[in-house]
Amino acid sequence: MTVEQPPPYHRLVIPSSEASSADIDFATGAPIDGADEPLWIHGAPSRKQSTDPAVQVHQSDRNTFILRVSKAVSFEAPFIFLLFGNERAVLCDTGPSADPAKIPLRRIVDELVGAWLAEHPRDDYELVVAHTHGHHDHRDGDRQFADRPHTTVVGHTAEEVRSFYGFAEWPGQIVSFDLGGRVLELTGTPGHHPASITVYDPWTGFLLTGDTIMPGRLYAKEYTEFMQSLDRLLEFAAPRTVTRVLGCHIEMSRTPGRDYPAGSTYQPDEVPLRLPVERIAEIRDAARAAAKPGVYVHGDFIIWNGGQRLIPMLGQALRLIAYQRANRKQAKRG
Repeated sequence: MTVEQPPPYHRLVIPSSEASSADIDFATGAPIDGADEPLWIHGAPSRKQSTDPAVQVHQSDRNTFILRVSKAVSFEAPFIFLLFGNERAVLCDTGPSADPAKIPLRRIVDELVGAWLAEHPRDDYELVVAHTHGHHDHRDGDRQFADRPHTTVVGHTAEEVRSFYGFAEWPGQIVSFDLGGRVLELTGTPGHHPASITVYDPWTGFLLTGDTIMPGRLYAKEYTEFMQSLDRLLEFAAPRTVTRVLGCHIEMSRTPGRDYPAGSTYQPDEVPLRLPVERIAEIRDAARAAAKPGVYVHGDFIIWNGGQRLIPMLGQALRLIAYQRANRKQAKRG
């Protein structure tokens, strides 16, 4: 008997328009109203039971895509962002695997770029592969793009990031990165990682914060830098029209203050990815009150001052064991 396999990815499709090589106006009417956040793939009690695709692709608008890696492939399940401009597209992060058999990111991106170019024909259209920061679950897929034509892969160290974007003063300067009429604004936000950046997209109003702000565990390995970045991020967001604050992971459940244990591959009751812009100030104020190393729990975020410290991580490991045991029992009953 042949078992039908689920597709490697699925996507929300906004109906196509007639092909046109004319430039898109990314200024008038911005920020636009994108599609509502979907129900994200979130794993299964047992990986054998999972029917999730390797990558979920959500089309927020004709020029903006949000991807999520499956929990069945990587417990990190990071989010990846693909933004199109008139001259180039930028892929923010590449996920946790260089193996296209495991995560076919290159093929997915090539198909999305090909479909976009079918509607907006251009010669020598560029792809920039960039990163919100340099941790492995955000850059290990870089190698899938190493031989792709018309593609630049940005390095993941702070020096490489500064050089590529033209930062004269790091991390406080605000720099622009033009995709061709769609001009992104970036600033450095180290603390979680030395090369962390935050990206503002005026077209969507998205503020892409990487792992600095997200509905999850905020690991402040370098607390002073993290605190300075939150102050700077609040100032950065204030004069801009931010519609959604989007990090790169979901780790919180809908029960306030309750996270899924690190390593979880099943998160059936997770919160949405988007956070309101007001949450930036709340996180900054909470971080100010978390000056001593430790774990500080709040409704939809948890501050880990000092990063992944041994004793709290042991607690996470014990919680994960109990959670996985309960999931296995549920899988057997199901």
